[in-house]
Amino acid sequence: MLQTRLDWRITGRILAPTTYIFFASAIPVISFGEQLQRNTNGTLTAVQTLASTALCGVIHSIIGGQPLLILGVAEPTVLMYTFMFDFVKDRKDLGQKLFLAWAGWVCVWTALLLFLLAVLGACSIINRFTRIAGELFGLLIAMLFMQQAIRGVVEEFGIPQSENSRTTALLPSWRFGNGMFALVLSFGLLLTALSSRKARSWRYGTGMLRGFIADYGVPLMVLVWTGVSYIPVNDVPRGIPRRLFSPNPWSPGAYSNWTVIKDMVNVPILYIIGAFIPATMIAVLYYFDHSVASQLAQQKEFNLKKPSSYHYDLLLLGFLVIICGLIGIPPSNGVIPQSPMHTKSLATLKHQLLRNKLVSTARESIRKNANLSQLYRSMQEAYTGMQTPLVYQTPAVLGLKELKDSTIQQASSSGFLDMPVDAAIFDVDKDIDDLLPMEVKEQRLSNLLQALMVGCCVAAMPLLKKIPTSVLWGYFAFMAIESLPGNQFWERILLLFTAPSRRYMVLKEYHATFVETVPFKTIALFTLFQTFHLLLCFGITWIPIAGVLFPLLIMLLIPVRQYLLPKFFKAAHLQDLDAAEYEEAPAITYNISYDDQDNHEPQAPNLDSGEVLDTIITRSRGEIRQGRSPKVTSSTPSPREAMKSVYSPRLSQMAQSPRLHEIRRELSEIKQTPSPRPSTLGQNSRGSSSS
Repeated sequence: MLQTRLDWRITGRILAPTTYIFFASAIPVISFGEQLQRNTNGTLTAVQTLASTALCGVIHSIIGGQPLLILGVAEPTVLMYTFMFDFVKDRKDLGQKLFLAWAGWVCVWTALLLFLLAVLGACSIINRFTRIAGELFGLLIAMLFMQQAIRGVVEEFGIPQSENSRTTALLPSWRFGNGMFALVLSFGLLLTALSSRKARSWRYGTGMLRGFIADYGVPLMVLVWTGVSYIPVNDVPRGIPRRLFSPNPWSPGAYSNWTVIKDMVNVPILYIIGAFIPATMIAVLYYFDHSVASQLAQQKEFNLKKPSSYHYDLLLLGFLVIICGLIGIPPSNGVIPQSPMHTKSLATLKHQLLRNKLVSTARESIRKNANLSQLYRSMQEAYTGMQTPLVYQTPAVLGLKELKDSTIQQASSSGFLDMPVDAAIFDVDKDIDDLLPMEVKEQRLSNLLQALMVGCCVAAMPLLKKIPTSVLWGYFAFMAIESLPGNQFWERILLLFTAPSRRYMVLKEYHATFVETVPFKTIALFTLFQTFHLLLCFGITWIPIAGVLFPLLIMLLIPVRQYLLPKFFKAAHLQDLDAAEYEEAPAITYNISYDDQDNHEPQAPNLDSGEVLDTIITRSRGEIRQGRSPKVTSSTPSPREAMKSVYSPRLSQMAQSPRLHEIRRELSEIKQTPSPRPSTLGQNSRGSSSS
């Protein structure tokens, strides 16, 4: 009973993440509704996508195994329903009239397959879907987003299928004006939304204001550009710009979708059996998408206390798919990146002020040539003067003691106990970060409230219909571009187009570890293979009937990764290129030597929790970035130089990498490049004036 009360506790910390994730869920669902409305000739609209997201979200938040998982109508569902509609619309025995009834049978078959996967424990092999599959799937979705954005903007110059071409707004001159205005609104939304996401790094404004813009800037930009669309309303014909079309839930005939179950008996038996084929593809998509979304929502770095429940959630998803199919709405499943974004919004770094205090104290002790005992005594005093640790976390005092015992024992065995501390013995940033894990408010209330708020959007449909469709196309482009940072597949594509003389610039920032550990030719071959497979998946979506089979190409990556790629790539290279976690290496400063770089310690920046989380969590999949900086334990004694190489973030486990020698050679060439001579203009001026 106590656990239940803790599950449903409400605090100010919960309301802000609830509002944040509501906007992150509602705007894509509205956009997908507009896309479905166009692709299904109005059979499905934003009303159905919002209703599905709200219904499935409420049920999952109450009885779901992992309440941090966010459910919603996703792009793969929109794509599959588009393929299904294209299949039935011209068939006399089905047609548009029985489309939802046939889709209901597809949902029944999909649910049965999900039940089977859950009972057989299929989620236990979800780790077979490695990074190569997940990132390829993510980039495919980004391409589909961008494709829809471009197609939507182009259609703004044309005549809609359901409109009367004789109206004033559809005259050639006004169509051109509508298209140009659509470009302004689309690119305006895109550019301002991308800029607002970086607000935390702005130099202007207070931290609270920058954080508010970073969290809520995208929905604010939707409101702003919707307002801009009304500026010329008195000078243009009605219908310019074009706006979201969807019937109100209380309009006559609007309830026909909800009673689709009575039409399912009219579907011919042959099509009922044939529904098994698209159902198989949807089941594969949901199994992959739902499980990966749940996995990313409960990464180990979030330090969640409640266990995972992959199979139970997959079983529950099967019931939700049946419910959605029987009432004629597209099903919802776990979505990326909203699910890890939800967990992130509930997370804070444990005592960021304490971290800054401990880091500054440790650096000050190192500058004073303190030994280990003096260092930990100073840190202990700094900790005592700060606030107590957050609930449910290991007290930092114990963490300090364990780290002290481990490091002192290691230093004692190596004979460096009384020597001044340096970065070889104590890695300030890494070791202190290990003591300050994240805390996540695990509860069901935020998920329930955001689902109810999405449901309220159904009643607010008259207001939502004021949003210009061109703003939604800009939002599609925003989602495509926003999903690219943190996708190592995309980063490798950019690396291929980087001039050889400029590749060192990649090392000047935090970068994926494979840049240092894998030869460039191997990176290029692996990326070209992945690109070919991506284009194959994207190309098959253009084939009207065969497009429904694109999930098979995603599944094909499992045997290809396990049995084919090891024949062409070394195991160590595959491990880095297809790493289970997002591993990064710190920047290499190329203008100072390797030997004296550790003597120049940067000062700890004064960052708030939101800004720190933004820097360590990828935007594409919500993954925690893993730094390669393993600690030395008491069970691995080593000489001082070995300790230094292990503690060095650049040379940790990659010290013998052949790429490291190439990097050193490139950096040495850069350092030997003569710098431009200082200008003598000022000297000449001073000389002339003095004379």
